[in-house]
Amino acid sequence: MRIGELAAKAGVSVRALRYYEEQGLLSSERSASGQRHYPGSAVGRVRLIQQMFAAGLPSRTIVQLMPCVDRGSATPEMMELLLAERDRIERQIGELADARDRLDVVIASTKVHACAPG
Repeated sequence: MRIGELAAKAGVSVRALRYYEEQGLLSSERSASGQRHYPGSAVGRVRLIQQMFAAGLPSRTIVQLMPCVDRGSATPEMMELLLAERDRIERQIGELADARDRLDVVIASTKVHACAPG
């Protein structure tokens, strides 16, 4: 599939896909006219990359982790990095849950007043 189609299916911009290629996160084949072509599996890969970015992982870390994803195996060092990132995400989830709980308290204790026209 061409770059525009991948962007639409994965819900990202064409610019993001070009960036992923520059970073070594995604690869394409080029047609004789120079157009990028991606396999159908690229949609899932792009969505995974997006999830990793959303979780706060920098591109250099994602680049390190993708070979583990591709092979389905990891060196002890990569496993250590995977576990460290998982722990960091788990801490973030806890912090977000605490923030949500505090907001729930504020919402429950706040009265809503209708504003009368001035």
